Amino acid sequence: MALDKNFLWGGATAANQVEGGVLEGGRKLSNIDLLPCGEDRKAVGLGELEMLEWQEDHYYPAKEAIDMYHHYIEDIQLFAEMGFKVYRMSLSWSRIFPNGDDLEPNEEGLAFYEGIFKELKKHGIEPLVTIAHFDVPVHLIKEYGGWRSRKLVDFYSHYAETVLKRFKGQVKYWLTINEINILLHQPFVGGGIIFREGDNKEEVKYQAAHHQLVASALATKTAHEVDPENQVGCMLAGGSHYPYTCRPEDYQEAIRRDREGYFFIDVQARGKYPNYALKKFEQEGLTIQMEAGDAEILASAPVDFVSFSYYCSRTVSAHAEDYQQATGNIFASIKNDNLPSTEWGWQIDPLGLRNSLNQLYDRYQKPLFIVENGLGAVDMPDENGYVEDDYRIDYLKQHIEAFKAAVEIDGVELLGYTTWGCIDLVAASTGQMSKRYGFIYVDRDDQGNGTMKRTKKKSFDWYKQVIASNGENLAVTEAVKV
Repeated sequence: MALDKNFLWGGATAANQVEGGVLEGGRKLSNIDLLPCGEDRKAVGLGELEMLEWQEDHYYPAKEAIDMYHHYIEDIQLFAEMGFKVYRMSLSWSRIFPNGDDLEPNEEGLAFYEGIFKELKKHGIEPLVTIAHFDVPVHLIKEYGGWRSRKLVDFYSHYAETVLKRFKGQVKYWLTINEINILLHQPFVGGGIIFREGDNKEEVKYQAAHHQLVASALATKTAHEVDPENQVGCMLAGGSHYPYTCRPEDYQEAIRRDREGYFFIDVQARGKYPNYALKKFEQEGLTIQMEAGDAEILASAPVDFVSFSYYCSRTVSAHAEDYQQATGNIFASIKNDNLPSTEWGWQIDPLGLRNSLNQLYDRYQKPLFIVENGLGAVDMPDENGYVEDDYRIDYLKQHIEAFKAAVEIDGVELLGYTTWGCIDLVAASTGQMSKRYGFIYVDRDDQGNGTMKRTKKKSFDWYKQVIASNGENLAVTEAVKV
C-alpha cells in the first residue's frame, strides 16, 4: 500500500530557534534563551553552570535567531509554495505567560500566535503545535527550581488549558512536551534544572520527570475535554541502540539504553509506570514523591499518537573501554564503522529509521508521527545565496524510502513526516547557524551577522516535488537557477 492520501508532509521548527524577539511583545526570558554559543553551552545545558542572566562576554543566538517574529508571513508563504500540509511549531511559554506563574496570559503573545495560525489556514497548512519545546520561563527556575518543583505541574496545566481553549478550532494536533527524554541528558534544557550541592542527580531528574508526566497527562485530558477533535501526541528523542558486539552484555546494554527513552513514552502511551522503572528506583534507592491520585491521572489520559525525532542510530557497549571512538551526539555512543557520519559526527542510518518505526509500533500499537528528521551540514551559497545541497536531498531521500518501506511493507501506521529545520535555524545542540538543516537559506552566521534574507536551496524544489507526488517521485533533477 502507498502512503495515505491524507499523509501530512511538512517541516518543523521550535520557537526558541527561529522566533527571536525575545523581549518583544511582553515576552520575558526562558531557559533556552540563556544557552550561549561556545564552550559554556554544554555545562549550562547539563545544569552544572548557572547562567540565569545574559552575560556580556557571551553570545546568545536565541536573542534574534532568524527573526521569524517579524518574518513569519514571508516564511509561511515559502512553506506553502513547497506544498506543506502541516507545519510543526512550538509556542513560547514565556511569550504567553511571561513569568510562567502569571494568573492572566499576555494577550499580545496570544495574538501573535493567532496571526500565525490564520496565515497557515490561509494556505491550507495544518499546525502541529508543541506546548513546551525546551522551554521553562526563567522566573520559574529562579523561584521554584524548574521542573524539580511540583508547582510546575499547576503552572504548566494553566498554560496548556489557556492555549487549548484559546486556539480551539485553529489547532487540532498537539504535542505536550518536546523530546521529553532529553530531561535525563540535558536537565537544564529539558527541565530548567540547575543542580545544587548535595543533590542526588538521578533522583532530581526522575522527580522532575514524574512532574512532567503528570502535567502531560493533565494537558492531554484537558485537550480532549476542550475539543474531542483534538489529537494529542507525546514526543521522544528517538533512534534505536545497537549492541557494539554480539556479546550478550552488549545486547543487554542496548535494551537498557532504549528503555531510558521508552520509559517516558510507556507512561504517556500506556498510562502507568513500567515495572523496570519502579525496580530501578527501588534498586538505586531513588525516592520519587508521588501524590495521591497521580496514578489515576496518568491512567486517565493516554496520548492518541506517538511522535519522535530521528537523526541517527546509536551503538553502545557494556564495556567502558569501547567508547574510545565516540560520536558527536549528546547521547554517549560508539562510532559504528558500518555507517557514514555527518560533519558533526552524527551517524547516517536510514534503515535505523525503519527499525525504530517498527519497534515503536510493535510496542505501542498507536499511530506514529516522524516530527524531526534532517541533516545538519555546512552549506556554501553562491553569490546569489543559492545552495546546491544534493547531500541533504540524498539524506532525506534515503530516509523517506525507509519510512515508506515501514508503511508499505511492514504495515506501520504513520500519520506524517516533518523535516527538522525546514528553514535554517539556530542548532539546538551547538547554538550554531552554520549547522544548517533547511530548504531555505537564511543569511545569518554564527556571530549573528547577516541580512536575514531568505533564499531557496536546491532541496526546496525537490521537496516540493516529493510532497506533490505524495512521496512517489523522489528523483533528483538539475535545478534551474533563478
